Amino acid sequence: MNSAFASWSEFFAMGGYAFYVWLAVAMTLIPLAILVVHTVMQHRAILRGIVQQRARETRLRAAQAREAV
Repeated sequence: MNSAFASWSEFFAMGGYAFYVWLAVAMTLIPLAILVVHTVMQHRAILRGIVQQRARETRLRAAQAREAV
């Protein structure tokens, strides 16, 4: 199997279409990266909310137990 490009510089130049090719690559990878980062941040925020809710419920149960005594 032969390479379509003789050198790395030819590969990056893409036969004169480098601007369009690399712009398309960037317009694909950047939104995907943003989506991954957003998803991870949202997941962490949801987990933080769950921890806060559990802590709040524990405090409420403890307060109710103190009032009952």
